[in-house]
Amino acid sequence: MELTVILLRTVFMYLFVFLVIRLMGKREIGKLSVFDMVISIMIAEIAVISIESTERSMWATVGPIVVLVAIQLAISYITLRNRKIRLWFDGHPSVLIREGQLNWREMRRQRYNLDDLLTQLRENKISNVKDIELAVLESNGKLSVIPKAGDRAESQSEGERPAKQEAAPRFRYEILPVALVMDGKVQDDGLEQIGKNRFWLMSELRERGIRSFDQVFYCSMDHKGQLYIDRKS
Repeated sequence: MELTVILLRTVFMYLFVFLVIRLMGKREIGKLSVFDMVISIMIAEIAVISIESTERSMWATVGPIVVLVAIQLAISYITLRNRKIRLWFDGHPSVLIREGQLNWREMRRQRYNLDDLLTQLRENKISNVKDIELAVLESNGKLSVIPKAGDRAESQSEGERPAKQEAAPRFRYEILPVALVMDGKVQDDGLEQIGKNRFWLMSELRERGIRSFDQVFYCSMDHKGQLYIDRKS
């Protein structure tokens, strides 16, 4: 009898947790942030307790899981609307290598040792630090690596080479796009990085028929000085 109850609880919790994860969104089955990982672990632990403790009511398990899902959905909505809160929960990306130079101070701050770094570089098929233009430790713990332009060109076959040479970048401070507006909020640190101000940014937006920063969902400038603008729908 007890075995039957355990099996039925197992089937129920499987279906219930499956629906919960689907409700929480596709982000939960990809690279987890710290917040998402905590929620997922707690849901798993509560589900196991329900299966093992047959004397406990199922509502004693379903209730806490529903509360956790509600918290996750509420915070996801808030972080979607507020970048400061999003950065507080998810953290900032950390630059570990720039133009072939290791950022030892940031590595120590993140408690990221050299063995970890070299392992992930090898996973990205890069063996030499000097061949790296930029390596960023993302907030989910993944290391994003961008090789230097010359190395990228050498790694391409003749058939894969572009038909004509691209113009030399005007901005060499960063190979990744610099965010200027996010969720309608001006990123002053990004403007400072490219040596511009809000007046210049507004002038550029007005040329494209945008009258307010609030109308912009995302705006960035790449290393060639080209603006990318995505309006709010």
